[in-house]
Amino acid sequence: MKTKWLYLSLVLVLLSVTVLSGCSSGSDKKTITFWTPLTGDDGAYMDQLVKNYNATNPEFKVKHVITADMYTKISTVLNSGKGVPDLAIIHADRVPGFVKQGVLEPIGGAIAAQPEIKEENYLPQAWATGNIDGTQYTVPLDIHSNTMYYNKDLLKKYNAESFLDDDVVTIDEMLSLQGKLEDGDYVVNDALLGWVILAQVQNLGGDIQENGKPAVNTPVMRQAFEEVKKIADAGLMTPFGEDGYLMFQSGNVLFSTDGTWSSTAHAAVEGLNFGVTNIYSPTPDKFTNRASSHLFAMLKNEDRSDEKEAGIGAFLEFIRANSLEWAKAGQIVASKQVIESPEYQQYMQSFFTSNEKETQSLYIYTYEYYPYIAEAVDTYCADIVRGNVDLDDTLQTMQKFVEDKIAESTTGSAS
Repeated sequence: MKTKWLYLSLVLVLLSVTVLSGCSSGSDKKTITFWTPLTGDDGAYMDQLVKNYNATNPEFKVKHVITADMYTKISTVLNSGKGVPDLAIIHADRVPGFVKQGVLEPIGGAIAAQPEIKEENYLPQAWATGNIDGTQYTVPLDIHSNTMYYNKDLLKKYNAESFLDDDVVTIDEMLSLQGKLEDGDYVVNDALLGWVILAQVQNLGGDIQENGKPAVNTPVMRQAFEEVKKIADAGLMTPFGEDGYLMFQSGNVLFSTDGTWSSTAHAAVEGLNFGVTNIYSPTPDKFTNRASSHLFAMLKNEDRSDEKEAGIGAFLEFIRANSLEWAKAGQIVASKQVIESPEYQQYMQSFFTSNEKETQSLYIYTYEYYPYIAEAVDTYCADIVRGNVDLDDTLQTMQKFVEDKIAESTTGSAS
């Protein structure tokens, strides 16, 4: 009797496993697994976009998976070949390295049946970041940029409203307020200071690479730091170690150099009367807003069928035409259909696509080793600007930092 019951139990277990695995397999075949690194409030807006798409009852529904440490997990699943998502959002600076490593699938097959997914229907630099040697690997969702918010009440208080007349606040204009501010007030904070430094490199006509080699310890990088350091030396930048972002929200800072995505947080602060303009510059002749882009990409995955690729294309077309929801996250939507609509103009970041010069100011670095350079700048910029370290010595340290990172990446695994 015990043997009989044991046999029946095993049969039931096997039947259950078969049914569950069958359901899982069938579901996976008709589901697009979509990974994003959107762990902030923007994740909720993407959830809503996916929900809106799935409500159209597509053949392939999308499952949005917010993935902390996404790039680490991507490396893990690619190495194992198991659990690779059908679609992912990656940042623009990852594309060159991923293509070189051979882990991205060209996007052409997925969008072949979508005639409106083409270069002329997107912001040019967002589309171009996904094109490597003539092959398109990504479709852009947005551009997210460094920007400069201003406190309207403080500008009026200190008679500095004219700084905004040409939409370019210069370092000299900022310095003109030296000795004129009340105790506890500052001209600018140090939010996203590394992004600000990289913008100055462009404003000064420089670059972060020379003939494919990283260029950090250079005269133009030195000048970029010296220009920004003038503000701190004059006592006009929020104190080292203080949260300049919160100080702006508290009404004690004229300018905050944070991100387009921060507009929603600033708008939630009662009594904060603010607007938006470009990142400050050494010269009124050129301004740059260092930017990046969220891009839809397909990682190499042998289990992804042609039919599912076509389903991905249908989802991307829906996003192209219906991503106004993404503007709520403070992002500069990449789709021209959306940013040219009257509804989009209500969002503060529409300032950056209001004319050709503004659009061109959104500069996306696409150098293969940019992530290492950005890490070096972010690591050392605050101490350099505050005068805590020697500039020349630290530039040498930064150059070596980047070169060591590159050496590690090229001698290690392809992941």
